[in-house]
Amino acid sequence: ARSEVLAAEAVSCLNRAMAALRDIWEEIGIPEEQRLERTDVVKKHIKGLLDMMVAEEESLKDRLLKSIALCRKELDILCRELQLDPFEAEEGCTILQMEKNLRTRVEVMLKQKRDRKQELKTLQEQDRDLCDILCTSPFCIDSNAVPSLEDLDRYRRHLASLTTEKEQRREEFVSNKRQIILLMEELDHTPDTSFERDVVCEDEEAFCLSTDNIAALQNLLQQLEAQRSVNEAVCTELRSRIVMLWERLQVPLEERESSAVH
Repeated sequence: ARSEVLAAEAVSCLNRAMAALRDIWEEIGIPEEQRLERTDVVKKHIKGLLDMMVAEEESLKDRLLKSIALCRKELDILCRELQLDPFEAEEGCTILQMEKNLRTRVEVMLKQKRDRKQELKTLQEQDRDLCDILCTSPFCIDSNAVPSLEDLDRYRRHLASLTTEKEQRREEFVSNKRQIILLMEELDHTPDTSFERDVVCEDEEAFCLSTDNIAALQNLLQQLEAQRSVNEAVCTELRSRIVMLWERLQVPLEERESSAVH
């Protein structure tokens, strides 16, 4: 292996350096005792350097193992929160690869958690708006927990149903309002209750589409239609009496036609 070749080269470099030092000391004439001392200094220096390098790599290994342990704990928590099966790490890979795999998985699951919480927040905002318009109760869901995919799907379907209901009630309101305004004009009726003023004057988007309001709207329309029916019956009765009077008084046809315009 290349690493073994490199290790052998390192040993060879050390041997060459020590041989060169011995040659220099001999050439200088340094006594044997001092040579031993200097050799010991070299040995300690090299040993200290190598010990420091080994300690650094041991520290890296410890940090990786701690990171693996923390990632496993975090994944256990995330799996419970996201209601997923426990995460099974791939066995047989190196410490470095396992740490990277686990850290990547944590990042993916944290994003899933953020996305679900954000979608829940968005759905709740839509729910509040619809509840304000329809006067209904909000969807029952725990705001603090991470919603499951099934929870979010149910919530979306619930809001789709509410939106359809809102559109149906809005159409009914707009249609009834149009008829009510026409009837009030025909009957020369001025809106005299707060509800009637809300129906006729208020912005259509601001009108509360509760079941009570929709029922009250239908009731108002029926009252106005009943009033118109009464008025029509009275008019028909009066017209027939006028015709009888014309007959009795023998009013000419031209005069009748000029009056009939009114």
